[in-house]
Amino acid sequence: MSAIDDLVAELSRLPTIGKKSAMRLTYHLLKQPVEQSRRLAQALVTLVDQVHACPRCFNLTEQALCAMCADPRRDAALICVVEEASDIGAIERSGEYRGMYHVLGGRLAPLDGIGPDDLAIAPLVARIAAGGVREVILATNAKLEGEATALYVQQQLAPSGVAMSRIARGLPVGGDLEYADGVTIAQSITARRAL
Repeated sequence: MSAIDDLVAELSRLPTIGKKSAMRLTYHLLKQPVEQSRRLAQALVTLVDQVHACPRCFNLTEQALCAMCADPRRDAALICVVEEASDIGAIERSGEYRGMYHVLGGRLAPLDGIGPDDLAIAPLVARIAAGGVREVILATNAKLEGEATALYVQQQLAPSGVAMSRIARGLPVGGDLEYADGVTIAQSITARRAL
């Protein structure tokens, strides 16, 4: 296999990158100055060598603890459970949440062979059992697997007696009712609040 075929094969393993896109990216890289391609290669090596899961919450970090776990101003008694580390950015952009996180590392997906032991659920249970947590917010995605994951986590944490909540679902700001699907409208009505 040639170097070009090798790179095409590796790039096509990335999400949303098919063989054609991988081929275009490969030829694009070959047209760039050598230094630019070397910087990209070095950035990938550095990423793999230095980024790891935070031992407390499983967020991605280059430090001993992630920025959230290391920040003493955050509310350690409030834990938001998310599927992936990338979900943290969306919540942080809101500017409203000042608690801690716990990254599961995916969602339950039996058809894909992903069960409870493949996720960081046991460390979450241990974290809650250690005490000091007043509420767990389940912020998994509103898909079948995300809902099943939230239900499973809820069942696992129920014996601890910790308060649990689920993020609200509904219409996005600026969205039109006529374009919303029935499930979204139903969840908006169910999660309504008094004025």
